[in-house]
Amino acid sequence: MSRKNIVAVVGRPNVGKSTLFNAMAGSRIAIVQDTPGVTRDRLYQDVEWLNHSFTLIDTGGIEPESKDIILSQMREQAQIAIDTADVIIFMVDVKQGLTDSDSKVADMLRRSGKPIVLCVNKVDNYTRDSLDVYEFYNLGIGEPFPISAVNKQGIGDLLEEVVSHFNKDSINDEEDDTTKIAIIGKPNVGKSSIINKLIGENRLIVSDIAGTTRDAIDTEVKYNGKKYTFIDTAGLRRKSKVKDALEHYMIVRTVGAVERADVAILVINAEEGVTDQDAKIAGIAHESGKAVIIAVNKWDLIEKDNHSVKEFTKNIRNMLPFMNYAEIIFISAETGQRLVKLYELIDIVSENHAMRVATGVLNEIMTQAVVMQQPPSDKGKILKLYYITQASVKPPTFVIFVNDKKLMHFSYTRYIENQIREAFGFKGTPLRFIIRERKEDK
Repeated sequence: MSRKNIVAVVGRPNVGKSTLFNAMAGSRIAIVQDTPGVTRDRLYQDVEWLNHSFTLIDTGGIEPESKDIILSQMREQAQIAIDTADVIIFMVDVKQGLTDSDSKVADMLRRSGKPIVLCVNKVDNYTRDSLDVYEFYNLGIGEPFPISAVNKQGIGDLLEEVVSHFNKDSINDEEDDTTKIAIIGKPNVGKSSIINKLIGENRLIVSDIAGTTRDAIDTEVKYNGKKYTFIDTAGLRRKSKVKDALEHYMIVRTVGAVERADVAILVINAEEGVTDQDAKIAGIAHESGKAVIIAVNKWDLIEKDNHSVKEFTKNIRNMLPFMNYAEIIFISAETGQRLVKLYELIDIVSENHAMRVATGVLNEIMTQAVVMQQPPSDKGKILKLYYITQASVKPPTFVIFVNDKKLMHFSYTRYIENQIREAFGFKGTPLRFIIRERKEDK
């Protein structure tokens, strides 16, 4: 299995982390498009630069009033970056100069052993500010890279240094038959309890392996002769001094866990119902193209009638319209209700996530679809669909060749997707479509 490298940006408030983040999401660097219906803070973004693809995480966004809290919060940011990222960009401000907070966090980062790229921002005039840049050599974490995030200057050199630290071996794991499952969701919805119950009942644990994040443990389990690795994103165990930090770091950790997984199980608290936070977390799995199972936990605590499952399912579909493909299961980690069925669902969605469809069959389906519903037209020009082929798996990705990309409306792409799903199911996995133009044959 392969995954993207994760790059985290750490630094004091107002040094320009968000400006750099937005600059990297600009026209000079390709980014994955936002998905309609996904509501989330812009804390992470998939970025491509010079054939390198990585996930950029902004650990900023918190500006407490007390200087003591600022240092505490920076340490928290640094710890999150250390736990989650493959490479850390440590940003400082040339105009404010070297501060005590910078030095203390630099010590923490240096001891981590993770690759650190020192970024000196607000160097709007290198001739004027170059001497001030040298001051940051005192941090002892290597060469400072001067940039102006607001003017988009020096970002290329910075990124060149960042990608030089990518470990190609680490992102192309040896092929094995282990399915990796990230258990994601808000704090206290029962993520750890689900894994503990599965282990306690089946007693098939192979080993515990230290995970990527501080509060995560990778648990290897063998069930019915198959191997599974559960990645528990437990979230913050100690309360943050800043109220908004909990959700912020929860999302950062979820990004790291989802990148490592084949399947994401989104755990929802049946007593609370589906919330905006659930939608944000679901969006991470969706945008990463993972197979998804929605597990409604604590179902035993709900007073039910014949319509309870139907109504709750309807609410999930309404709150997560971008994820209609996800499989839904109602469970109880406390009683063990339906937990064993999770393995069956994991197998199903994992197989669908890696399914390939023959090109000939795909083109038959597309031809039939075009006959049943005429393609859209504009100003007398009709959309023509020439050819469809599957380009990749995990998630299944299809390329459709047409005469004019502008005529391929989102709704018609969705129609083709529905026809493919009707023929092959693809339960639990998103499908991706790439539209390419091809000149008409003379």
